[in-house]
Amino acid sequence: MTLVIVIITALVSAAAFQNRELMSKLMFNAYLVKHSNQWYRVVTHAFIHGGWMHLAINMWVLWLFGGIVEDSLEVYRGSAGLFVYGALYLGGILFSTLPSYGRHQDNFSYNSLGASGATAAVLFSVIYLNPTMNLYLMFIPIPIPAIVFGIGYLALEWYQDKKSNDNI
Repeated sequence: MTLVIVIITALVSAAAFQNRELMSKLMFNAYLVKHSNQWYRVVTHAFIHGGWMHLAINMWVLWLFGGIVEDSLEVYRGSAGLFVYGALYLGGILFSTLPSYGRHQDNFSYNSLGASGATAAVLFSVIYLNPTMNLYLMFIPIPIPAIVFGIGYLALEWYQDKKSNDNI
């Protein structure tokens, strides 16, 4: 399922890079969700990205950790594992829009995009499954325990949310 999500996201993002009208129609805009009932935007924003680097990082993280979650869910849930994985990914998309929806439902000019919420759900599933697993990051030559990485990731996301204006 991870491969299918990566391929679909790459294709939709590539199409949106070439067609700004399509990108605009798929972005998350809390105002349009609330006032025009364009609820599809709550999901579609996760299939478009702000650029090739944004797309590559999200899909790379999903590829690295998605298989681990898929395999674990298959062991624990059997044939229902893929359904649970899909629900986890969709839940990450939906849950990640809640803060933006709450803050921007009356702000017509706010838009956001990207699968960061869904990929974070997958990443944190791996951290939950194996908190002592060592993770290695580019340019950091020492292993980082998954739980430490997770705390750092949350701190960075909080900081980025407070200072950022990139709508990713």
